[in-house]
Amino acid sequence: MPQMIFVNLPVRDVAKSTAFYEAVGATKNPNFSNDDASCMVFSDVIHAMLLSHAFFGTFTTKTIPDARETCQVLICISQESREAVDAMVARAEAAGGRPDPGPKQDYGFMYGRSFEDPDGHVWEISWMDPVAAAKGPEAYAAGNG
Repeated sequence: MPQMIFVNLPVRDVAKSTAFYEAVGATKNPNFSNDDASCMVFSDVIHAMLLSHAFFGTFTTKTIPDARETCQVLICISQESREAVDAMVARAEAAGGRPDPGPKQDYGFMYGRSFEDPDGHVWEISWMDPVAAAKGPEAYAAGNG
């Protein structure tokens, strides 16, 4: 089995957040979902676990911050093209998310935008030229691809 990542996010309304992430492009895995949790699948190895605050609180003794007021993590997911980056941000906005809470990034070899989900969690969406990804941005800029 390949190594996988499960990002656990506290959400105020599991059903509302599930609908938002489905609109963005994730698929709900019903085998690992219930009233307190939704397992949202972005790929075979990338999943977001949307957990009610009550359920999330069973995993930690720390205070659950309001992601609209504080930032502890920025989650980044790649896309296959600049157009796919723009399309994902557009879907997030159409589903009630806030587009581009941070500045757009365009470095030629790398392009990125972001959105906030209904709870304020920031997702960065990025594309990187395959040459730059394989050899580094300096090789890309020098035309050594």
